[in-house]
Amino acid sequence: MPGKPITDQQARLYMRLNKTHRRETAAAMAGFSASTASRLDKDPRLPSQRKAERRHGGGHADPFADLWDSEVVPKLEKAPALRPVTILNDLCLRYPDRDLIPARRTLERRVRQWKASNGPQQEVFFRQNHPPGRQGMSDFTDCRSLGVTIAGILLDHRLYHFVLVYSGWEHGEVVLGGESYTALASGLQNALWSLGASPMEHRSDSLSAAFTNRADETQEDLTVRYEALCGHYQMTPTRNNRGVAHENGSIESHNGHLKDRIEQALLLRGSSDFASLDDYRRFVAEQISRRNSLRRQELAVEMPHLRALPQRKTTDYDDTVVVVTSSGGFTLRRVFYTAPSTYIGHRLRVRLYDDRLECYLGASHAFTLARGRPPSGGKGQHGHVVDYRHVIHSLRRKPQAFANLVYRDQLFPRAAYARTWQVMSEALDQRTACKTMVGLLWLAHSNACEAELALALEDNLDARQIPDLAALQTRFDVANNEVPGIDVLLPTATAYDRLLTGGMMQ
Repeated sequence: MPGKPITDQQARLYMRLNKTHRRETAAAMAGFSASTASRLDKDPRLPSQRKAERRHGGGHADPFADLWDSEVVPKLEKAPALRPVTILNDLCLRYPDRDLIPARRTLERRVRQWKASNGPQQEVFFRQNHPPGRQGMSDFTDCRSLGVTIAGILLDHRLYHFVLVYSGWEHGEVVLGGESYTALASGLQNALWSLGASPMEHRSDSLSAAFTNRADETQEDLTVRYEALCGHYQMTPTRNNRGVAHENGSIESHNGHLKDRIEQALLLRGSSDFASLDDYRRFVAEQISRRNSLRRQELAVEMPHLRALPQRKTTDYDDTVVVVTSSGGFTLRRVFYTAPSTYIGHRLRVRLYDDRLECYLGASHAFTLARGRPPSGGKGQHGHVVDYRHVIHSLRRKPQAFANLVYRDQLFPRAAYARTWQVMSEALDQRTACKTMVGLLWLAHSNACEAELALALEDNLDARQIPDLAALQTRFDVANNEVPGIDVLLPTATAYDRLLTGGMMQ
């Protein structure tokens, strides 16, 4: 075949046939061309003999013969990480009279051979045999690159990811904060209870990330809590060395595959925007469930080797105590939260989860708040989680406080209210604008018409009209609405008797 070297066997066959046949015939019978036969006639050596005697570079003299030991090797010994092209450029500058550029491949080949024989020892990656039921792994992966938005707002989030190494069964959930113990404990327990069993060993590098820049006593506290969490499920806790990602390689590859699946599903969906966070969480869970359905056979093999779960979950939250101040709320981890004004002056015990705060007064559950995050820039800045219902009663008595309220922009429950304030603050004097805006918020709260009132405000804004508070109060005032009369006809007792008797006869 053209371009394919002949073998020693073909050459011997040709030489034997050439004694009794013409050159072209003998070459065809040996399986090569007449031109190759002509070269064999001129040089009867076997192909293996010619290859062994062939000089370096396909018959050309080695251009680095006199430079290798004096120039190249000392450089490689001093800095083994030097690339051949770097050495070649240096030699071209120092020896401009030599045409070394065409010999780049030759230099690369010789450097590669030198490193194999004389280079430094390289790190060896040891492939592991993972028996069923032995190990589960946890990790966090940043998903901001997916470009997911909730109601048009970019979602800054991660995914907690758990994988059984043997079967590849996985669990994932959206995490809004960082790689904290709370997120790990919650995600891990949800994964185990979704699986219905636990492996013998749990491996993670997320706690190393959570420990960074923490005080020694805090690090020790988190270490004890993590060990207690694994002990509750009879798992041996292990962590890979910090900064060595390949030691968690069984899940690192799964992270990439999971993000690729979600990205492809978003492209197929045609949009990365979701109406609510719960919708996006269901979307992620659906993608993972579809993948797990392909691993049913492997999971069936692994399930008998897993351990049974305890009777209940263990703690997956941070516990702290706060005091509701006269400002109508409390500050926790650089975030100000409003609370119902009836709790001002009370001490509340707060259970801090990744996505919410559960607040208790004594042993009784008081209320639940969405978890907030502090701004990313500036140490002195605070985040705000504000519910206008908590402060509207006091704000109604002091409407002028609305204008310069610290968390004014977070007070609006919907975008229509924020747009309305912007229009009124520009068109009306401050006193009238504040009084009208507070009146609208009070109307939304007292008559439970937040969504309907927002639509009415949108209509006013589209018509470029200032909202008429009195007209809106008349429209949405539940107390003035007439209740329709309903006539209820009560059957007589004999009607029930006839019904029962008829039923027995049947």
